[in-house]
Amino acid sequence: MAAILCAMLAALAGLPAAAWSAGQHGGHGHGHGHAAPAGAAKRTAELGTSAAVDSAGRLWIVGKETAADGQYATVQVSSDLGRTWSAPRRIQARPEPVAAEGENRPKIAFGPRDELYITYTKPLAKPYTGEIRLVRSLDGGKRFLPPVTVHANRDLITHRFDSLIVDRAGRVYVAWIDKRDLEQAKAKKQRYRGAALYYAVSEDSGASFRGDFKVADHSCECCRIALALTPDDKVAAMWRHVFAPNVRDHAYAILPPDGKVAAPERVTFEDWKIDACPHHGPALAFDSAGKRYQAWFNVKAEEGGVFFAAAAPGAAAEQPVALGSAQAAHADIAVQGDDVVVAWKQFDGKSTTIASRMSRDRGKTWSELELARTSGPSDQPRLVATAAGIILVWRTRDEGVRVFHPAGAAT
Repeated sequence: MAAILCAMLAALAGLPAAAWSAGQHGGHGHGHGHAAPAGAAKRTAELGTSAAVDSAGRLWIVGKETAADGQYATVQVSSDLGRTWSAPRRIQARPEPVAAEGENRPKIAFGPRDELYITYTKPLAKPYTGEIRLVRSLDGGKRFLPPVTVHANRDLITHRFDSLIVDRAGRVYVAWIDKRDLEQAKAKKQRYRGAALYYAVSEDSGASFRGDFKVADHSCECCRIALALTPDDKVAAMWRHVFAPNVRDHAYAILPPDGKVAAPERVTFEDWKIDACPHHGPALAFDSAGKRYQAWFNVKAEEGGVFFAAAAPGAAAEQPVALGSAQAAHADIAVQGDDVVVAWKQFDGKSTTIASRMSRDRGKTWSELELARTSGPSDQPRLVATAAGIILVWRTRDEGVRVFHPAGAAT
């Protein structure tokens, strides 16, 4: 029953609510609606996309292409923050399976010398199994090295839902959901809740990784992991956790480069009791004073929604605030200077909108704005800090990749 319910929730989470509607695109919000090139007619693109900015201010996106000979991860770059894009470029010489659903999309990050890193989950033949793959370029995206598998464990199990971050010292961190402990418990006929959270670290620009380091047992099975850098260059992780006996709230931990992780801290308290994975991971960011900003999806009093809270260093989180309507989902957060932006998607009965909440004073006051709208399927919103301010990158089936400025200025 749990597996069936998990599959049903996954299907609902993966199908944008707007796909159920025949409404028309409304063109709301600030910014521009220039689509990335579609490429050759024989190519099709899935919507799971990530974005990052290099030291020159160029905006990069990574997604997936399905061609006649197989699947590829592809990159595109824009020198004008999304007004125009390069053609999609494959990062692998040979095709291999690439996951590109909303919670399990390819990821992209830059190192301090514009080393370019891309991770993705490679699905394997057995259902719900996979490998975490890394492709890197040491010359800013001119030449990509062949893919490598990040984790040492090569069992035919779940290694999925990868997350990627590079610290200011250039260390590459990759975290993922892992079921080796579940399989070991099964072999011993012991009960085990959910999966586990693991990570690995590279100190040589992705040439090799140390790990596999376990963060915690009993993570949720199919929710993305949020990674963010603290002001003192520590890697923080937030994820949906399965607290005993079966509560799906969220946990938080610092991931040190030596793998010696302290006991995780519980950071949300809706007490959602469900024997399935909701496919809704959290978002996490910090300001320069170390204040933590977090957003997450949960169900409270039998009603779902997106919640937001902040926590000063050493203090408990503030009282959570519900964002948007009961249809709100898949929030992202970005912080730059005094600016804090939260963006989420929600269905209004006719179309899917991207709504935002912005503070120019680190959360003392807020304003809300609808940024974008579409009547067809769409990806989750991605917020990226750039020299022009925080931008929203959103990929939709009908409009392509669009960029918006939550502060109201065109990018």
